Amino acid sequence: MSDLGAGFGYLMKGQRWVAQHGRWFGFGLLPGLVTLVVYAGALIGLGYGADDFVGWATPFADDWSSPWQGILRTGLTALVFVFGLFLAVITFTAVTLLVGQPFYESLSEEVDRSEGGDVPESGLPLWRELWISARDSVRILLRVALYGIILFACGFIPVIGQTVVPAIGFCVSGYFLAEELTAVALQRRGMILKDRLVLLRGRRMLVLGFGVPLTLAFLVPVVAVFLMPGAVAGATLLARDLVDPDAVPGPGPGTADSGDAPAPRAWSA
Repeated sequence: MSDLGAGFGYLMKGQRWVAQHGRWFGFGLLPGLVTLVVYAGALIGLGYGADDFVGWATPFADDWSSPWQGILRTGLTALVFVFGLFLAVITFTAVTLLVGQPFYESLSEEVDRSEGGDVPESGLPLWRELWISARDSVRILLRVALYGIILFACGFIPVIGQTVVPAIGFCVSGYFLAEELTAVALQRRGMILKDRLVLLRGRRMLVLGFGVPLTLAFLVPVVAVFLMPGAVAGATLLARDLVDPDAVPGPGPGTADSGDAPAPRAWSA
């Protein structure tokens, strides 16, 4: 339980760091604002065009009498919009991180610099960093989708499906959200996705303490915009201590399936 509190502490430290460095807070807001405007435009367009799309997709209902045609198409239009909103929520963070890669790299480096010690740099060209981030985000989203399908099926189990399953769902989302955010700092340390997942598995409760509260807050994209700079800062602080287990409260993860950072290795496609 102490690790859960420590993980939440990193989230608070990150928000406090950007509050004390106002210029970097404003700098870190830009990618989220850009993504929010794009998503808002897409959802507005979907709101206006969903009924036309449903009408095109259901020609068999053209000859239906009232009110059945209206009930069918109104229901499907609502489902299309809700599905679009769901996609926006689950992809907002990944897209914001991709759009804001150069911004968050700079912010993360400044956090490392302010904390002292080495300030790792990937040494990769921007296009290469963007490709790696996009590829890893797709891999993470596929994992989340797989868990989502399993949890959706379990949701039909009486009682458990309405209590335990949603809680597990938030834990899964929080875990992978923490992975995406810590990736900004860990990629600069030469760690590929496989190594990062091994590192995070070594301190699951710490990672959940950071990611789950953030997932709950990120359910509202507008809130996500304002929390994102601090989330990146907090994830950088978390990553710094994960690669140095002696700095994290509680016992280290050991050596066989260790939370110690693997030696930096060359990037692979």
